This record gives sequence, structure tokens and C-alpha cells, in this order.
Amino acid sequence: MAASVDVSQLEQAYGANRVVRGLDFTLEAGRIGCLLGPSGCGKTTVLRCLAGFEPINGGMIALSGRVVSEPGRLTPPEERRIGMVFQDYALFPHLTVARNVGFGLAQRTSPEARERVAEMLAMVGLGGAGNVYPHELSGGQQQRVALARALAPQPDLLLLDEPFSNLDVDLRERLSLELREIIKKSGTTAILVTHDQHEAFSLADEIGIMHAGRIEQWDTAYNLYHRPATRFIADFVGLGVFLRGVAAGPGRLATELGELATELPVAATEGEAFDLLLRPDDILHDDASPWHAEVATKTFRGADFLYTLILASGSRVLSLVPSHHNHAIGEKIGIRLAIEHVIAFPAATEGLSD
Repeated sequence: MAASVDVSQLEQAYGANRVVRGLDFTLEAGRIGCLLGPSGCGKTTVLRCLAGFEPINGGMIALSGRVVSEPGRLTPPEERRIGMVFQDYALFPHLTVARNVGFGLAQRTSPEARERVAEMLAMVGLGGAGNVYPHELSGGQQQRVALARALAPQPDLLLLDEPFSNLDVDLRERLSLELREIIKKSGTTAILVTHDQHEAFSLADEIGIMHAGRIEQWDTAYNLYHRPATRFIADFVGLGVFLRGVAAGPGRLATELGELATELPVAATEGEAFDLLLRPDDILHDDASPWHAEVATKTFRGADFLYTLILASGSRVLSLVPSHHNHAIGEKIGIRLAIEHVIAFPAATEGLSD
């Protein structure tokens, strides 16, 4: 049965180094969660604590309401009904694919076990590969074998540690969608850790953005992108820059690209400075606009160009422009704001972040 996951005020330190600091999140049974953040933020440590690989210094971890970790109590990994997919797959090179998948089954040679192995291999699209060895498979196929092995014992919780880090970009995108479908079909609750936003967005139902050992926001990918709770999340998730603006009266923010109606994050006095988050799709190319910007850089992406544009003040913004508008470096083009989700933060005291 799929497990619900409750993590409350989790603390973990190695000597004087506090790696995880009062971390909280809840994941319902059958959902896919993700811990997303830069290297060193503590996400892999959280995964190891969930797996029971190490005791915790503070807080509590519960699976389906049963406490499995707290200071002084550590339910061992084998009693947690957890499946694990490691970054390097950790397949046994001397065993066939079928024997790798069946390794965690109690009676590996029984008819029931053989049937379960066949079922898992069919689920991951490797129905005819049972008798080959891992080295005969591609990286993507090895990753599927590792997933089949983790799911074979029908775990209550599946943990995935950077599952696509050894694969090329195109394969990552395709496999992440396939992996989500396989996990959903199995009905297992799953948590992965990654630093790759594309993996997180395509695979997870809910994502926790980690920073300095804490989760700053646990939410859907849509809300993390369009409604970031903190400046760090706004800067970390997706492409974007901050444009300086000032409060221009109740519910108004004035920028060099015009005024916006918005609810500012704090009670603002007129003239108070704010930083407005601008995504590339918030800046539209418009030859009729009174505002112009100079093309500083351009990246061809097939259907569109990603332009870096210099405003009259010297500030830089990003814009996605259909690729039939092929402007030269140094050319000035008309632009306008088209923002559906206005996100502004009190102005940074040490310059702007891009």
C-alpha cells in the first residue's frame, strides 16, 4: 500500500555543520514529490534520512502515520518498505536483467516471483530483455531496470536519487515522462531529489524548493514559477530578471516600461523601491510600443529567439520572440509588458540579481 509521508522539523548535522534545519513537508499517498535545489542544499541528506540510512538529530519522519525516525529511534531501511533508485543505478553486473529485477523478492525462483519479474519488465518496456546483462543495455535501459527492481517488491515508498544525472538531455526529457507514467501506474508514493528543474517539473506533482537546509516553498510547478514565495525561489526557478520599480500609490508599481496594478508584498509608501520579476514571456515584441530596447544577445531555439535586451536605463531583460523576427545585435526593437502574474519583492540592498 502506498505510504503517506510526514516530515516535521527535521534536523540533521554532521559535527558542527547543520545540513538540514527544521525542514517540514507532507506528501499524500500515491503522489510524486520532489526536493529541488542547488548542490549542497541538503536534499540528498533528507533522502538518506527518509530511507533510514542514518539517524536524525531532531524532528520526526512518519510513513502512513507510523514514526520511523526521531531522536533515539531509527526503524532500519529493510523495515520501512522502501524502494531505492540510485544515481548510478547500482545494478549487479554479473546478474541478468531478470535476476537483477528479482533480487529483492523473497523467493526469487518461485513461479510467483518469475511472474512478478516479467510483469515489471513489461511495465518498463523491457519485456524481451530478461536474459541480457546490464552492460549490454543503454543508459536509459539500465535506468528502467533499476526502476523495475525497486518496484518489484511493491514498496510503500519509492526514493530516487538524481535518477537522470548520467543521461543526455534529450533522453532525460523523454524518460522523465515515461518514468512518471510507470510510477503512477504502480500506485507507489515517490520522492526524488534533483537539481534539474525540467526533471522536477515533468515528473513531480509537488515540489519543495530547498535552500540552506530548509524548504522555502512546497507547491506545484505552476505556482513555483508564477507565484514564488521568496526572492530566492523567483531567482532559482525558470529564467527571469529583476527590474527596479517604485510604489506609485495604492496598488500601483511604476517601472520604466510603464505602470502595473499589483498587490505589493508589504505595505508600501509612495516612492518605495521594489524589484519586479520579469520572465521572458512577460516581455512582448511590439513595433508600435513607445518603449524600445537594444538587442544585446540572441539565442536561436527553433520556434523562437531568446533575446537579452538593454533598456534605456541600462537594465537588462529577457524576451522570447517568434523566430521569424530575426533581429541583429545592436538593433532596437519595440517591446511592452504583458504580465499575468505580477511578482515584486522589496528592493535588494546590494544591487540587482539576474
